[in-house]
Amino acid sequence: MKTLLLMVEKTEKGICKTGLDDYAERIGHYIPFEYREIKDSQILKMIQPTDTVILLDERGEERRSMEFATWMQKKMNTSRTLVFVIGGPYGFSKEVYDRADEMMSLSKMTFSHQMVRVIFTEQLYRACTIIKGEKYHHE
Repeated sequence: MKTLLLMVEKTEKGICKTGLDDYAERIGHYIPFEYREIKDSQILKMIQPTDTVILLDERGEERRSMEFATWMQKKMNTSRTLVFVIGGPYGFSKEVYDRADEMMSLSKMTFSHQMVRVIFTEQLYRACTIIKGEKYHHE
């Protein structure tokens, strides 16, 4: 299973870019992973009809890290390409919401769309280590 993270706008230099790149490299040791910085108008052009699309959205379902790992494992068994999308500061268009297969929320709190990149990739890395039975996650 291939995993793609689409992010609207460029990642700002500094801690967000460093964190994103660090976790992206770590994730790549477990699953095929890439991220792309795109314009809002490109979201639907980047998605194939067979892709499973998950929007990171405040109205989405919240999962604990262990639950997310279990969810990821199921998706790894059933999806060819899993596409996560982080929108810009104003969310997504109706067309993007209509195309999404699911929505996921990282928290009831609001984070900047820049910070979400680091938080999400860390959680994806954490899920990979949980699936492999490694000791990164403590529960």
